[in-house]
Amino acid sequence: MDDDGSRVELRPVAEADLELLERLTNDPVAAGEHQWFGWHDPGYLRRRWQETGMLTAETGMLVPTLGGRVLGLVSWHRTRTGPASYCWNMGLVLAPEARGHGYGTEAQRLLVGYLFAHTQLNRVEATTEIGNRAEQRSLEKAGFTREGVLRGFDFRDGEWRDHVLYSVVRSDLAKS
Repeated sequence: MDDDGSRVELRPVAEADLELLERLTNDPVAAGEHQWFGWHDPGYLRRRWQETGMLTAETGMLVPTLGGRVLGLVSWHRTRTGPASYCWNMGLVLAPEARGHGYGTEAQRLLVGYLFAHTQLNRVEATTEIGNRAEQRSLEKAGFTREGVLRGFDFRDGEWRDHVLYSVVRSDLAKS
């Protein structure tokens, strides 16, 4: 909750959000140290929004807002975990001015609740670079459990990076 009593909320992506979302994914300064993966097709997000509204049975994106101000994006995609089972893998990117206020923690908590309320999958997982201590703290505050280190998991800025794997399963919600 912010000083003025506003709460973080999630809502579908609107056309007016696309400029910020493009900046968060295609601008190295806005993306931040741990989210910059190089330039990509600048029309990709607009085409995806026009085709699907950023919401399908396999993947999705919502924007966290505070008092109507867009803070960034949360996204998820379905990942196979066995011959007949899947989980959600989620991510978060906040605008630079929204970082460090606890909004990401709340957005991640809200996304887990949304996914468990509207789908039957049992697990939501997230990874973050081993050096991204702020995101590790955020995931832990959002109710995720640290499961281990994924060595050489992601290639960014010219080198392979280790990640930390976190998850929440439905039964965890009953404990909180």
